[in-house]
Amino acid sequence: MMPTMFAPPPMPAFPSAQTSCAQALLRYEDAAQDGRILALGVIPAIGWAVWKPLLSDEGAQTAATKQGLIPILSRLVVTATEHAFRIDHPVTARGGYQLARDTRPETAKLYLNMWAELSGRAGRLFPPTPAGDEVVVGRVFAEHTWTRPFAPPDQRRVTELNLPGYTDVPIADYPSQSPHSAGQAPADAAVTAEALDDALPSVLGLDHTDQNQHVNSLVYPRLFIDAALRRRVGAGLSPRVLVRSLEIAFRKPSFAGDQVVVNVGLFSLGGRDGAFGSIRGVGESAPRCLVRLGF
Repeated sequence: MMPTMFAPPPMPAFPSAQTSCAQALLRYEDAAQDGRILALGVIPAIGWAVWKPLLSDEGAQTAATKQGLIPILSRLVVTATEHAFRIDHPVTARGGYQLARDTRPETAKLYLNMWAELSGRAGRLFPPTPAGDEVVVGRVFAEHTWTRPFAPPDQRRVTELNLPGYTDVPIADYPSQSPHSAGQAPADAAVTAEALDDALPSVLGLDHTDQNQHVNSLVYPRLFIDAALRRRVGAGLSPRVLVRSLEIAFRKPSFAGDQVVVNVGLFSLGGRDGAFGSIRGVGESAPRCLVRLGF
């Protein structure tokens, strides 16, 4: 069964022009020693099934640049299954995108939402088992907020879009969530350890950046996972756990040379453990991102 600790919006039925399927090879480090996929290994499916085949039109990108428009990744929700799979065989990503709008006056924004499902061949490299039937290894939801990041603050919010390739795309209703919801334990969970700052700040260098000129989005969940394992050890719990659910909301970028503090608490829900918290800059009170995960 696929964990649903943090349930994303359900994947809609996409028009044919808004869905695609692609095959790719994962890296060996995208699967754990028991053959299950890492939660972070599911996320590239968005690029394979959505960004590259459906949203790479240069005309639309050029028009967006001229208008100062960028769909910035604002939330990720990942679930990974318990299936072991053959990392040495291609995986299949199936997904699609949707334009969506939050119409509430206080939170009105335009979104570019994406979903992808990743499948692989059942089996394991060690102990060796032959490649079997296709099994779903994970799913990912990616929320992108359309914005004008370089405009004055009162002009950054986007509620309408006039771009080639998007003019005929229907817009769905999307009641967005506050980013702070991603940094809290689930409402019906039992908090087993209060949120505390990690012992040392994490130093960010060029190895953490990408060509968007800031720290890559996937660095934050890695930092949080490491801190959550340390928090578990400090609480007398085993670190031999694997993340099966992940939700992260992004609020502010980081850059090479920054130092950040990871704040982590622990919870239990339905017999499963989890962690919740945030990552903020040293000396800052507001978080740069908010994270929770389930093992």
